[in-house]
Amino acid sequence: MKYVAWRAARLVLLIFALAFSAPPVRADELQDIDALVKKGQHARALERVNQYLAQNPRDPKGRFIKGLILAEQNKGAEAIEVFAALSRDYPELPEPYNNLAVLYAAQGQYEKARQQLEMSIRTHPSYATAYENLGDVYTKLASQAYDKALQFDSSNAAAKNKLSLIRDLMSSNPAPRASSASAPASQEPVRPPAAKATMAKAATAQSAEVKPAPGQAKSAAAKPAEKAARLEEGEGAAVLQTVLAWASAWSSQKVEIYLAFYAQDFKTPKGEAREQWEAARRQRISAPKKIEVAVESPKVVLKGENDAVINFRQVYRSDNLKANSNKTLIMVRKEGRWFIQQERTGA
Repeated sequence: MKYVAWRAARLVLLIFALAFSAPPVRADELQDIDALVKKGQHARALERVNQYLAQNPRDPKGRFIKGLILAEQNKGAEAIEVFAALSRDYPELPEPYNNLAVLYAAQGQYEKARQQLEMSIRTHPSYATAYENLGDVYTKLASQAYDKALQFDSSNAAAKNKLSLIRDLMSSNPAPRASSASAPASQEPVRPPAAKATMAKAATAQSAEVKPAPGQAKSAAAKPAEKAARLEEGEGAAVLQTVLAWASAWSSQKVEIYLAFYAQDFKTPKGEAREQWEAARRQRISAPKKIEVAVESPKVVLKGENDAVINFRQVYRSDNLKANSNKTLIMVRKEGRWFIQQERTGA
């Protein structure tokens, strides 16, 4: 299918500097490995990158290139492991999320692909590649929805026309543009144009309008139940992914990224001013030499399309403190992103 092949090709082109500097010797080694990848010498490139990572196990560029090599060797499961670990260790980078989406789309897991692309856009709202990929994922999901509609009602002319338009669009997609190998992900992303986000939302809205087969009962409660099920599966996973990224930023002691997960109207625990609360959090997160935060037994409850509550067991460890506690985060979705609006410990 052209859709999958197009997507796999785009993955190979996404070799970024990742906004990390490296000593000249390390940079030269990565450039040599990159050159082997471009020449198609994947076995040799994998051997070299494994040697490199043995000396620099946390290096993001080396790990990113390894994921690309594994994907080129059709080792999708291994590539997914690499990019998933990279997104946990460096939740601020958009490229690993994007490439996870590419791999999930190649497997036909379009809902998972959508979730990863939304995380990519969350970290870098001006990341054009992720927006384009998200549009294609929505297109595929819409195609599947229209196919389903026609299974129930083969005479549905509107669904036939829409499906035909989508298939024409998918078959006429031009070859992907190569991303610049030297283009780093911006550390200060700007807000994307509203039109692109609106188009993506419109695609999902259309795909949800599936008519029942002739003679099928038109229950007033059926549509809300189906909508709630779709919302529970998609947005519930998005809430959990957001919380895992929040915990990862905390564990990595990347304070500014950690604070960015909190909504503008966040209700501070003791009612103190936001500035005072942020100053205290910066001090507490930066002071320890090491922090590990684990999210165990999470449970997400959606209160609506833009409100959710997640309960979990928070396991915190640092060089001077160990603590396990029940945690509740009240989440709110704004402009397609989930934020923490309130948090409670021991609830």
